[in-house]
Amino acid sequence: MPEFNIDQFKKTWQEQAIQPKYNSDEIRLMLNKSSRNYVKYILGISIAEFLVILGMNFYYIFLGDDTNSYLNILEKLGVKNNADLIADLSHLYFVLKVISLILTGFFVFKFYKNYKHIKIESNLTKLILQIIKFKNTVNYFILANVFLIILYTIALGIFASWALSNQNITLTHPTLVGFYVGLLLMMILSVVLIWVYYRIVYGIILKKLGKNLEELQKIELGQS
Repeated sequence: MPEFNIDQFKKTWQEQAIQPKYNSDEIRLMLNKSSRNYVKYILGISIAEFLVILGMNFYYIFLGDDTNSYLNILEKLGVKNNADLIADLSHLYFVLKVISLILTGFFVFKFYKNYKHIKIESNLTKLILQIIKFKNTVNYFILANVFLIILYTIALGIFASWALSNQNITLTHPTLVGFYVGLLLMMILSVVLIWVYYRIVYGIILKKLGKNLEELQKIELGQS
């Protein structure tokens, strides 16, 4: 009986071709399903954000007044809070809220469309294009929120200038500069917080989606 050679056995075992557990079509389907789930998560988050914004707007319209804090700032600048001023500021806030709701609602609709278009049975090239399109939509959504913050700040700055001019109030140079610098710093801080929030909440999912995209592109290159 020949002697058993453990070293020869190891060499033979290592030289055996390892069969892949899944073929490329199965991997594509798994990546497709995974990508669709990531899109679904972002859709859910965006819907939740829309509902929060909607709820806050309804609260301030019917139960609260979100103009008081800014009116207090204007009052410190010497502006008298008469009925016309309060009404004009309330109208401005209302317009800004409507713009915010429309913009957020538009992107919720876009996310939903992207989610519906990612089909399990989609061909590889089409799936890759759909994922790239979705990632671009998310980036546009982040930029849109940054744009809203800038729009809010500019609108409030213009309103302050109008109120001062309308009541013939002339501020000293340091006071005027201090007010607009404070407004600018508030805008920068808000933009940074918005950017960090979306990069954390959406960035984690987008990173995973990006890995799926890389794997799908490798499969496509292997099939070409």
